[in-house]
Amino acid sequence: MELMDALRLRRAVRDFAETPVSEKEIRDLVQAAVLAPSAMNLQPWTFAATLDRKLIDSLAERGRQWAIENPAATGFGEDARSLLERPGFNIFYHAPALLLVIAQSSAAQAVEDCCLAAENLMLAARDRGIGSCWIGFSRAFLNRKEVKAELGLDERSEVVAPLILGYPKAWPETHGRKMPHIHWF
Repeated sequence: MELMDALRLRRAVRDFAETPVSEKEIRDLVQAAVLAPSAMNLQPWTFAATLDRKLIDSLAERGRQWAIENPAATGFGEDARSLLERPGFNIFYHAPALLLVIAQSSAAQAVEDCCLAAENLMLAARDRGIGSCWIGFSRAFLNRKEVKAELGLDERSEVVAPLILGYPKAWPETHGRKMPHIHWF
């Protein structure tokens, strides 16, 4: 796939086929992620992944409950409550893979560098026919000390980009984009 096609065709996928994502596919996507630029070439990222659907669903339910109880901590506030309280809602949409892009440094630009790596990963996933979605609702939950301990993450690390991955049942249509405003100076 050409780069501009990947940019135009990438979508947030929330409805996945039963087809599993392999460890090799995860490793290949991480290799694409680390090609991202980073400030002073510090490459402050690390990655954590699971293909265990029971664990993903357990984290999703506990994260959903925590977000309902702590709406301000999610960054979405009360606006997200109706979605989170919807019967059967699963934060990770029963995805077959969960991959976390993690800042392993508090250096300036570490979070931004991880965002660049996450975008590379999502574009590489689209190129391979794998859907992705950045699940912002889950970030604050995943950064709780006890959750990091459960997942074997260093308590000083910061989960920046919780990404779900899987083969889509269908690619969502575009929602379009607003015409960008450019302030020329």
